[in-house]
Amino acid sequence: MSEIYFITGAQGCIGSWIVKALIERGGSVVVFDRSDDSRRLSAIMDGEQLAKVRFITGDITEGAAVLSAMNESGADRVIHLAGLQVPTCKADPVAGALVNVAGTLNVFEAAKTIGIKRVVYASSAAVYGMNDDDAALDETAQCSPTTHYGVFKRANEGNARVYFLDHGINSVGLRPLTVYGVNRDTGLTSDPTKAMKSAVLGRPFHIRFGGATDFQYVADTAAAFIACADDMLEGAHVFNLHGETVTVDRIAKFINSQIAHSNGDLITFGGPPIPIAAAMDDSAIRRVVNGLPSTPLEAGVRETIDRFAVLRDAGRLDTSDLDA
Repeated sequence: MSEIYFITGAQGCIGSWIVKALIERGGSVVVFDRSDDSRRLSAIMDGEQLAKVRFITGDITEGAAVLSAMNESGADRVIHLAGLQVPTCKADPVAGALVNVAGTLNVFEAAKTIGIKRVVYASSAAVYGMNDDDAALDETAQCSPTTHYGVFKRANEGNARVYFLDHGINSVGLRPLTVYGVNRDTGLTSDPTKAMKSAVLGRPFHIRFGGATDFQYVADTAAAFIACADDMLEGAHVFNLHGETVTVDRIAKFINSQIAHSNGDLITFGGPPIPIAAAMDDSAIRRVVNGLPSTPLEAGVRETIDRFAVLRDAGRLDTSDLDA
């Protein structure tokens, strides 16, 4: 019997790619999400693949619902991704805390009650602030988050440690920064992906930040979550994820180079850098998890643009994030 994965927030970007990868290798997946909108999953999976996914609709802030769904799933591995992004947490910190912190506590409480001993959850590079030099940050660097979102993620890391100390629940929290790829459509760091989609449609787009950022292809991010769920370490661990530290100028130029347009460059950029250190050191996770993929910028951008073009030609490219 194959392993069963209980995934919260799987209708989002990273979650959709985790579901895709697990289904492609024959895994059993139970999705728990408050949304029943499967458009992101449909953008990267076909109908036959989607039919293999089991869906349970529920709210992560309702502990009883989380417990019931997790118990019903029969899962032995939990991947927790449900959360509100930086802009929402800024606009409504209380709602952000209920989803991001109380929701995470609900996941650990359910795992404790059922007896599940492995949880992988989404933390974030937002737990760091800016650093004073260009050195890549490792997990020993000081955490000085500058957003409610970052503070909430840091709280989750602390709570995960307590659940190991008190109840023996092993966990891994992963800290990505700027993830890109099909379905990355919310938050400031989604701008490069929106730029790729806009270019495929022949629309101009302005990326609202400059400087450099740690840029990771979403398929690589998904692979890291799955690997940690499969080969769970004993203890409560937190790991950086690192893609490739690149300037926004390079990103914009490469997107423009892939889409020739008679009116010149469609993609522009400008604005302050993201208030998070631009480079993550991922040597810690690579020491304990073998074979993590690392897709070069050019290959990941080309794959994303190609998929957007397929969806466009099929009349299925969702533009609600651009039209908003």
